[in-house]
Amino acid sequence: MKDILQQLEDRRVAARQGGGLRRTEAQHSKGKLTARERVELLLDEGSFEEFDMFKVHRCVDFGMETEHLAGDGVVTGWGTINGRMVYVFSQDFTVFGGSLSETNAEKICKIMDMAMQNGAPVIGINDSGGARIQEGVASLAGYAEVFQRNIMASGVVPQISLIMGPCAGGAVYSPAMTDFIFMVKDSSYMFVTGPDVVKTVTNEVVTAEELGGASTHTKKSSVADGAFENDVEALAETRRLFDYLPLNNREKAPVRPFFDDPARLEPSLDTLIPDNPNQPYDMKELIAKVADEA
Repeated sequence: MKDILQQLEDRRVAARQGGGLRRTEAQHSKGKLTARERVELLLDEGSFEEFDMFKVHRCVDFGMETEHLAGDGVVTGWGTINGRMVYVFSQDFTVFGGSLSETNAEKICKIMDMAMQNGAPVIGINDSGGARIQEGVASLAGYAEVFQRNIMASGVVPQISLIMGPCAGGAVYSPAMTDFIFMVKDSSYMFVTGPDVVKTVTNEVVTAEELGGASTHTKKSSVADGAFENDVEALAETRRLFDYLPLNNREKAPVRPFFDDPARLEPSLDTLIPDNPNQPYDMKELIAKVADEA
């Protein structure tokens, strides 16, 4: 029995290593955390319960029958943020580039179904190159299943997406349907096709940052809701956002103590908005003065 338990623990250790030490070091060299490190920072310490740790793909084409890594490129499960339940999936770029396979999609759909059933939010940490081309239409069908869950969960449980890598194609359609999107400056991108394809089709030379970087999506397209300096800051702000959200559409938003005087007057509001409708003013300053505790 001890031998069996030791074998199980050895398999767990191997699964937690993702794509191996070399790929993990490559991830760190880009200033990025691994999928599991991100989950550990996002959730309360010791609260994460993982599902399907040993699940692998079923593809037998293009030499994939010999390429099996536990988890198949995505870490899924549930945990808590400040004691409140949340379901999480975190794509692992060290395993097949975080690409979505049929079984990968099954893992994501499983926790989304559980989130709707139990009335808890879903947080997706996206770091994926898109569909796993070795699986062809099976991978695309997996995206369809994920998209269906996005639609079913809309208005039922909050959905938050963190873009933490170069996400292209199908990898960005799902986040675009969620309620909040956070990005990381200089390391996360969202686009349907990359700069090389754009140059081939339109002969236009554009960088990844210009095409789908954090600055583009927070200042021009308004696809993303926030851009942060690094993974750690993005995860910390996600925890902060989570504290303001209800768990589902049947619960009220959390109530917390505040220290702003309800009778506070703000005389500067009389002059902040100019009489001339063509003259600009700082909307952020207006919100800060109206909202409790700025």
